[in-house]
Amino acid sequence: MALTRKTWPVDAKRHLFGSGNAIYLDRPGASVQVKTWTPEGGACLGLLITHHETVSTADFLTVKKAGKLIYRPTVHYAYHPCDDALLSINELIGQGWQPQNKQRIMCEEVARGGVDALGVLLMGHAQNAYWYGSLLSVDEARAVAPFNTATSLQVVAGVLAGIIWAIRHPDEGIVEAEQMDHEEVLQLARPYLGTLTGIQTDWRPTDHPTHLLRGEPEAVDQWQFDQFRIA
Repeated sequence: MALTRKTWPVDAKRHLFGSGNAIYLDRPGASVQVKTWTPEGGACLGLLITHHETVSTADFLTVKKAGKLIYRPTVHYAYHPCDDALLSINELIGQGWQPQNKQRIMCEEVARGGVDALGVLLMGHAQNAYWYGSLLSVDEARAVAPFNTATSLQVVAGVLAGIIWAIRHPDEGIVEAEQMDHEEVLQLARPYLGTLTGIQTDWRPTDHPTHLLRGEPEAVDQWQFDQFRIA
């Protein structure tokens, strides 16, 4: 997780290596819930799962002047899986993170009509918040590539596009995703992503103040990480 904030979480730790643009919490990400928003589900809770792009994106957007940090966005990942997966995660946590004896990969039993909303939610600017990403239904995914789910096809779309990009650009060496031509990569992945859309929203993590709101509403910096975190 990359974090720019006035006060850090009490369980936050710095990495002992790297560029210094990221921190971590001293607990598994699947045990941490954060508020988020998607076009299909509206306001919801996601799990703070570790994802590399949160670190690389924050590094890519960092602004420095004469070696001094001027700006860096707070970036974190929030994932809300299907109900059965959430039940399985809760069971896993309850068992002290010991994997269940019986496991299976859900595929055909994933119900028709479900939609995976995979995107980025940009917040704290003049338009309040803006979501851009892929809305892909299970039915659309299986029509394009049988034996898939919406989630698996969205992942494969990026992998496939990355492989083709590497074949086309054999002399580029090792690169981060941010160093690749996003228009070329997106064009390759586009047939597998369903509806690509951008939506403005007035949602804020402090919308419905409860005991979870840390501080008086009028005095709260609503875009600070502690207003997103639930547990």
